Parts: sequence; C-alpha cells; structure tokens
Amino acid sequence: MATRSPHPLATAWLAARGWKPFAFQRAVWKALAQGHSGLLHATTGAGKTYAVWLGALQAFAQASKAPAQAPLEAPAQAPPSRRKPAAAPLTVLWITPMRALAADTLKALQTPLEALAQDHPALARWTVGARTGDTGSAERSAQSRQLPTVLVTTPESLSLLLARADARELLGSVRLVVADEWHELLGNKRGVQLQLALARLRGWSPQLSVWGMSATLGNLDEAMQTLLGLDDHGQPRPGVLVQGQVDKRLVVDTLLPDRPERFSWAGHLGLAMLPAVVRELEATAGSTLVFVNVRSQAELWYKALLEARPDWAGLLAIHHGSLDRGVREWVEAGLKAGTLKAVVCTSSLDLGVDFLPVERVLQIGSAKGIARLLQRAGRSGHAPGRPSRITLVPTHSLELVEAAAARAAVR
Repeated sequence: MATRSPHPLATAWLAARGWKPFAFQRAVWKALAQGHSGLLHATTGAGKTYAVWLGALQAFAQASKAPAQAPLEAPAQAPPSRRKPAAAPLTVLWITPMRALAADTLKALQTPLEALAQDHPALARWTVGARTGDTGSAERSAQSRQLPTVLVTTPESLSLLLARADARELLGSVRLVVADEWHELLGNKRGVQLQLALARLRGWSPQLSVWGMSATLGNLDEAMQTLLGLDDHGQPRPGVLVQGQVDKRLVVDTLLPDRPERFSWAGHLGLAMLPAVVRELEATAGSTLVFVNVRSQAELWYKALLEARPDWAGLLAIHHGSLDRGVREWVEAGLKAGTLKAVVCTSSLDLGVDFLPVERVLQIGSAKGIARLLQRAGRSGHAPGRPSRITLVPTHSLELVEAAAARAAVR
C-alpha cells in the first residue's frame, strides 16, 4: 500500500507537472504546517518560491478544515451567504526588494493558487495582488477598500500602509510574511525598515510566521536571527533553518582582450571589448543578459551594440529601474518568450525573475562582490539540472586579476 503524503496539496500540484519535491521543500512544508518561522537558503532556480508558497497554501487549507489542529491559523472568515463569497482578508505579505521582481512574483503565486482553488473551496476566495511604485491609482483605490488575500509589496510600500490611520484594520489579519531575496535587505536601511514593520505586525498578531528566502547568504544563523528578531524577554526567536542541497553546475570564464599587452590600465566603460562581446553574442543560440553596474553604462552599451549590429534592432533591449513600467514589462516578456537576442541591464534584473530561455550572462566590469556575481550567474540556466554560465568581461587590466580571483573564490 502506498504511503499517503503528509502534504497532499503541494505534492499533487507538483506531480501534475511531472515534478517531484526536493527534500528541502518537504522540510519547509513541515515547518510551515507546524507554524514555525525560519530561513530557506537554496541555490538559484531550485524552487524556493514553491517551497514556501505551496507549504503556506497547504497549511491554510488545512487550517480551514480543522482550525484547532492547525498552528498556522487562517484569519476569521465572514459567515457564508447566498451571494458571491467575498474575498478572504489579507493573510500573506510577500516582501520583494524590487519593483521589477513584483510582477514576476505575482504570476508565480497566482498559477498554483488558481489550479488548487478548483479543488479546495477554502482557497477559492483567495486573491493575489501587488502594491509597489508601479501600482496604478485605480488599483490603489480598490485596495484601499479591500486588500487582496496575498499582497506582494516592497518595504517602502508596506511602511506607507502601516502609516495609515486604519493600519491595524488593514494589516491585523496577516498571518505570514515572506521576505524574498533577504540578502538584498539584510544589513541596510531597507532591511531595518522591514524589521520595524515586522515588530508592529507582531504586536497585532503574536503568532505571526516569518520566512526569509535567499541563495547567496554567508552567516545563515545570523541572517535568520536578524529577520526573526527578539521576543518580549530579549531572547532570539526560535526558527527553522532549511538549506537546499541541489546540485548546480556553475561555469565562470573570462573574455580576454584580443591584444592583452595593449589593454588599458584604467577606465570602467569597457567599450574596447565591444567586438569581442559581439562575437560572443553571435555564438550564443539563446538569450543573453549583459550586466553593467550603472544606468549610464547600460545606455552606452545598448547604443554601441545597436551601432555594431543594426540588423539586431528589435532583438536587443535595455532594462533598468528608470525606464517606464510598460517598457520594462515588454523586455521581461521578450526574455521569457525567448524572442530577444540580448538585454543590457543593471541590478534591476539581478533577482529571482525566471527567464528560462536565458543561456548565458555577460558581466561588464567588476560585479562588486562574489554574492552578486553568483546571483547574476543564476539568471542563466534558471531551473534545476541546468548549468549556469557567466562570462566576466574586464574593462581594464587590473580587472583581469580580479576575474581570476573571482573564479578561484567560486571554486
């Protein structure tokens, strides 16, 4: 006789797509079912979002059936009526460090919810929405009357909600907060802003469950305790640390100049490497992300690539935070569809967005740290079993030395 899974909802959704859960995903599901907080640290593209999200849906669906037995208790529901049931109250806050990541996260959360809601009435009333700097006035007005059950937002937008006079009425029903890409917030003012917000939410909901997700943290215990904070007695709140051990092959190589002895000893634009970069793009079958560190450099490289290959017009694009929302969404859609040859981008595409057609990443100049290098490398081969490849493109001779050190550090 086959053993029944302790997480039937989550495993059934994965099985319908021909997938099997990893051990770390099952560990997160178990911890969420018991109402624990914690930190999930796993490689890029390993399925961290599904680990936390499917576990949360499983826990809240179970809570609606047997509230007395479910530690992660769903907020009180209105009594049933013959009219169309109202949306469930705000229950989950999904914190993302970037606006560009919010739209992709929204779709990643909606897909499992829509599929599971067909067979689980408790989830049929759940809605998913986003509130960031990109959210239009009409949607903000609708959210002022009724927030979605799951809200994808940024630390800044959350702080604005907490500043409202009716903040407790709006946010008092929250039972789970997820800090996506926690390493981007840890140790800076935005991270402190989120910690203050969590302290206020805990005052309204002492049993609040908090989870962080990341792929590039160093001291995991310290990162988790910073997120979870201290209890009323000044002691660290208990948490579950889950590490995902998923094999991921990473290829880091360096694009050398044609004449190293004539390579510059200064500069940061790197346009002397333009012919070599064009050759690499020509040799790559899929899409390529060309990362630079500042927006002005992105504009210069985008223009230079178009001038070098005018026939690539419509196949090349640029992406950074100053662009209009519609332009950014068009570029992201093109990457997902595999219709773009290359995209010159800044840190706006560093995080968690799933672009499966991206086969390769080029880093123009220094990545300014191993963590960021690994994060950007993970934008290629963004799926379990696929290798990630990043090619370092030095802008001057000293960066050849830095590239060698980076390769050694990754090994």
